[in-house]
Amino acid sequence: MRDLFVAELRRFRICGLAAVLAQFVVLGFLARMVDLAQQPLLVYRVFGAVYAVAGLLLGLYQMGSYRRPNAWLNLLHRPLPAWRIALALCGAGIVWLALAVALPLVIIAALQHGMTARVVDLRHWLLPLAAWQLAAAGYLAGGYAMLANRRWSACGLVFLVWLLLADASGGAALAVQGLALVWLALLVGIAFKPDLAAPPRRAVATLATAVPVQMGAYLLLLLLGFGIEMLWIAQGSHPNNTATPPVGGHNEVERMAPAARLLAALSASRDAQAPLWREQIALSKVYALGVDVPWRLERNALTNHRPMGFEDAQRRVEWIFSHDRMRYEGHDLGTGKRHGELGVGSDDGAFPAPAMAAGTLPGLAEGDAVLIAGNTLYHYLSETAQVWPRLRLPTAELLLATTPVGEALVVQSDHALYLVDNGALAANEALVQPRLRLAIPGRQGDLRNIDLIELVDGYLVSFLFSNQSHELTGVAPYQSTWWWRDDGHATEVAHRALRFDYPAVYRYKAWWPSPALYALRVGAIGLFAAPDPLVATTPPPVPRSMWLLAGLLMLLSALGAGWLLRRAALSWPARAAWVIACGAIGLPALVSLYLLYREPT
Repeated sequence: MRDLFVAELRRFRICGLAAVLAQFVVLGFLARMVDLAQQPLLVYRVFGAVYAVAGLLLGLYQMGSYRRPNAWLNLLHRPLPAWRIALALCGAGIVWLALAVALPLVIIAALQHGMTARVVDLRHWLLPLAAWQLAAAGYLAGGYAMLANRRWSACGLVFLVWLLLADASGGAALAVQGLALVWLALLVGIAFKPDLAAPPRRAVATLATAVPVQMGAYLLLLLLGFGIEMLWIAQGSHPNNTATPPVGGHNEVERMAPAARLLAALSASRDAQAPLWREQIALSKVYALGVDVPWRLERNALTNHRPMGFEDAQRRVEWIFSHDRMRYEGHDLGTGKRHGELGVGSDDGAFPAPAMAAGTLPGLAEGDAVLIAGNTLYHYLSETAQVWPRLRLPTAELLLATTPVGEALVVQSDHALYLVDNGALAANEALVQPRLRLAIPGRQGDLRNIDLIELVDGYLVSFLFSNQSHELTGVAPYQSTWWWRDDGHATEVAHRALRFDYPAVYRYKAWWPSPALYALRVGAIGLFAAPDPLVATTPPPVPRSMWLLAGLLMLLSALGAGWLLRRAALSWPARAAWVIACGAIGLPALVSLYLLYREPT
């Protein structure tokens, strides 16, 4: 086994060393141009995709070179168990991926930590491990694609899709990658046998193989639905690309300008002041509230949605947030030298949550900035290079945005809107208390637009909840309009239910092919991930028609399984298990049964 392992290492020595050198040169060049640790999420995903594809190609080539009948017989006719041969071959590939992928990343991180003032946290030291695990997952998926029967060998790619979509972050993301690696290694071990075309026979091997095959079939059904949707768009009747959207639906309201959305919302109002408000909308400025922090900021997340820093143009200093220190670390933009540490208050205390710059506000001096961390709004003063908390919301809420509205500031959290007087903010550096609070009448994940105008007495605020209404996870779309008075009271003056623009069979296209696999998909994507209040929705119950459709497909799948198993070389308990599985899971299970045990032609 040791000799085979060493021989395989030597076999790839030239390509492996070339990959190490190429990766180091590319990373070194990029590190001279930008701060690699402070790139947006897209950059991390591109690098991760490159590593996964590199591992995939290595697995395809290595196992493909042994899969030829003569080479395969020669490989297995060694005085070693098959699993030890597989371990030697895969071990060599994994080692070369560690050297080519992880080692240059570790070296670059060490150089950046020791020779620059850039921030290198523990989470950045974990990136080489994450990159190696992605490459190893691609490698095992490629190896399985070569070793397994051609009918289902591509199912290893399901695990790469899983890693792309997984919500876990930080150490939890590494755990999800590790779980995918273990499963892929098990699949390679199952496929590494003399008769490569034979289906698995033991219960554990069958289950380990059938689940990704079924998930692969499920994903192909979703892709087929996507293709049908492209034809729908080409036909010109898709709600998103029609010249005139369906009347009364959520697409119509989503396409409207803010003033038109407010007028549409008031069409359902029976309030005596509604005619006056319609006139004021035509004369007033309509404020469309946006979101400065659209993502949940988690401490020690491996990646950033966007760079975690801001520049002080007056002092010529860039401040980068450190998850280890929970403070900002500064470096001079001219010399690149370290410029100290920035925390909260005069003693530079730690921020209670990861902080993100959120632009500026009217009246702030040049170089000042607004920072958001958890439930607190902070003011960075360039003159003194200090940060002071200015507004603190309830602990259970996340501060998302600030929008100047006339002489006031509207602060948005995931639960409510708050009104703060600009004069109170400009008076001193003490904490200010919101003057008004308006609870958001829905979940943050459903919220698409907030439109607002000033009135003589308060504000008119319209909420549109349709963000996910084209999917099964979204709420039944509606507009809710409130009169937010200066005395703090708020009254709903209009509630307008909107129609779904998409038929139920489209909205539930991820559910009715297999409710069980949909639940598995949701659970796998959310595995080890903390609940995210920013994507929380309130979906309506599944319509009865969709239950009937799913039930009919499951029944047909069970009947189809019974027909396919007539002459299968399986025991009666195995046949019964397959019929039950097809009845419970649906079409994807029937497809997996057909692929695994189809009679050769």
